[in-house]
Amino acid sequence: MSDNELGDFLRARREAVRPADVGLPEGSRRRTPGLRRAELATVAGISVEYLTRLEQGRDRNPSAQVMAALADALRMTPDQRVQFRYVAKASAGGFGMLCPNAGSPPGRTVRAGVRAVLDRLEPAPAVVLNALDDVLAWTDGFAALAGPLGVLDGDEPNLHRYLFTDPRARTAFPDWDEAADTAVAHLRMVAVHGDPHVDRFLDDLTVLAGAPFTARMAALPGPPRPAAERRVAHPEAGVLRLAYETLDVPAGDTQRIVLYLPGDEHAARALDRLAGRRPGVLRAVGD
Repeated sequence: MSDNELGDFLRARREAVRPADVGLPEGSRRRTPGLRRAELATVAGISVEYLTRLEQGRDRNPSAQVMAALADALRMTPDQRVQFRYVAKASAGGFGMLCPNAGSPPGRTVRAGVRAVLDRLEPAPAVVLNALDDVLAWTDGFAALAGPLGVLDGDEPNLHRYLFTDPRARTAFPDWDEAADTAVAHLRMVAVHGDPHVDRFLDDLTVLAGAPFTARMAALPGPPRPAAERRVAHPEAGVLRLAYETLDVPAGDTQRIVLYLPGDEHAARALDRLAGRRPGVLRAVGD
């Protein structure tokens, strides 16, 4: 195994990308396949000297912003971005090595009482989230709604990671830009406390999602505009207009229950069908 995996990975990706792929002329007398260092540095907006240090292993700890710029410039696929982040963490000397006094990560254990409430909410789509929107528990109704979209895939599903890194999210949310703006507004609120676990999550998203995420985080925040409704394109039920209500979990927990409600009769009937219940059990908002 190489002792410079990060540099090897970057160089291999650079040599695999043609100039035409990033809008540059092919030119002549190219002694190396793919992009020259100067070309990649220009597209990524970093110095050639710094890129050289990364490839030669003289710098093994690039910032999340630099990694995102390189991943965007190299047109990395989602899987390649995951590998890039993994290699960079390994090269930097470990995974998640935080200060012992940095505090606890957002809780993932759902109290029995909260689970009982969730059970009583069946067949409505309802989910328990923590501060980072990790999906901790859910009703069968939520599984019927979100499962076919891919939201629950993986061992530790997260709504923000799904929204920004899963290609299926662009189809699942017809108003994806609005959903992304709302997600970033939420993450900004969570990040104001300076929690290193939140910072690490934001760094991961910076690398894995790239420009669609970083541009929103860098933009000046506008006034909060909480969405009262959201459209979801379900592969079996079609486009559904959903409203949602948030129930905070008391006693100092950072968790909350989000309950999705049909926004019209079409959505009410569709949710009934998905849940296997008789028509009219879930009434549309406003009835």
